[in-house]
Amino acid sequence: MSMSQTPEPSNDAPAVTEEAKVTSVEKEKKPDDVPEEEEEEEEYVVEKVLNRRVVKGRVEYLLKWKGFSEEDNTWEPEENLDCPDLIAEYLQTHKTAHEGKRKAAGEADGDENKSKKKKEDNEKLRGFARGLEPERIIGATDSTGELMFLMKWKNSDEADLVPAKEANVKCPQVVISFYEERLTWHSYPSEDEKKDDKN
Repeated sequence: MSMSQTPEPSNDAPAVTEEAKVTSVEKEKKPDDVPEEEEEEEEYVVEKVLNRRVVKGRVEYLLKWKGFSEEDNTWEPEENLDCPDLIAEYLQTHKTAHEGKRKAAGEADGDENKSKKKKEDNEKLRGFARGLEPERIIGATDSTGELMFLMKWKNSDEADLVPAKEANVKCPQVVISFYEERLTWHSYPSEDEKKDDKN
């Protein structure tokens, strides 16, 4: 008599049938129960940045959405976006195209190119960076959210907007003069004048 090496199932353990195995495998394959609301929620993916603008001091980008037509493009504020690579690509392309136009225009001019280059350098420098001495403040504005002075420079016909904080440090006397010119004094009658008026 030969002994079989296959153990007989014990009466304590539940019998596992083929059907039970299939059901447990199907349950493992099935994803976690996800509410229908989350399944319907779409994720919008930016395909390309098309344009840039500033509205009320806030940078916005025109976006082309993946899987949507051009009609569905939208302007979105920069702080809501999570696509730094696409923004950088747009800015780099825009910068390169802008510089290319400048170079093409400059190459055709020959000798005039040097004078234009000097003029462009001067135009790039604004405010105190130009190294000019302030003559007087023409006006003030806070349209950017920061107090700015319109500064007239000595020996120059151009005026620049400069931050008030910078002007306060670099030319305090010019700032004081600006405010003094705009002071208005209101005089009130003294006690003696009041008595004279009553009589």
